Amino acid sequence: MLKRSLIDQFRVPAGKKIKLKDFDTSWAQTPELEELGKDEVKEKAKATLQANLAELSAAQEMLYANDTYSVLIILQAIDAAGKDGTIKHVMSGVNPQGCQVYSFKKPSAEELDHNFLWRCMKVLPERGRIGIFNRSYYEEVLVVKVHPELLDFQQLPPGKRGRAFWKKRYQDINNFERHLVRNGTIILKFFLHLSKDEQKRRFIDRLDDPEKNWKFSMADLDERAFWNDYQRAYEDALRATSTRWAPWYVIPADHKWVTRTLVADILTTTIRSLKLKVPELSVKQREALLEARKSLEAEGT
Repeated sequence: MLKRSLIDQFRVPAGKKIKLKDFDTSWAQTPELEELGKDEVKEKAKATLQANLAELSAAQEMLYANDTYSVLIILQAIDAAGKDGTIKHVMSGVNPQGCQVYSFKKPSAEELDHNFLWRCMKVLPERGRIGIFNRSYYEEVLVVKVHPELLDFQQLPPGKRGRAFWKKRYQDINNFERHLVRNGTIILKFFLHLSKDEQKRRFIDRLDDPEKNWKFSMADLDERAFWNDYQRAYEDALRATSTRWAPWYVIPADHKWVTRTLVADILTTTIRSLKLKVPELSVKQREALLEARKSLEAEGT
């Protein structure tokens, strides 16, 4: 497992103003790591990732057996930051029956006829399961904030759409997440922090590789023009909604091995901190098991 002091560097302090430029998008997060060098850090990260994947499988099984807590993972990022790959690699060792993934695209007409949290509320993970949101209700204070004209399609009551409007949306999100946590949902929120140069490189890679052409969308290029607006929207959202009960982590995304290692470690450490044990059976349940054994033995061969 990674040192707690290192992980804490990626956690957004509750209620404090942040600047994304202060968060590294690469691998050298501390002088100690920089001194080790990229190759050695990468090898150590790979070993940590493999250990975490093995432990995550066991942790998920215990989560399922206890049927008390659920885990909600929220992944937010600009285009090409690696959300899909993170899901694929981090959850590779998890039993598919105990995990569910939902990707949220442009809202449908039905979804627009409900409040902005509704489409995510109805697919929350049940107790004992891990749920992953590839994008989420946070799009409503990110994409919609960058493109406020989208509010015209949301059938909202009349009113101003200024600073107070967005503040209330942040409050709605915080209250919603606090309700979930009080009822047994562990919430982990990851912003995959990609540099503008690395996004450009990945876009060009998609254009140059015929097998990756399908990943490229002209809409991605259009949104790149709003880079600074998105950075400000993310800073506002992270500051307003990173709480003690549902923290945000700013995860470096320029190197996929860094992203996957950190997400896997934080997830595994969080589930392990619940200190879950094999459920103890009541006296009545044990007696029923003894009767079941006697019944099976009595069948003969």
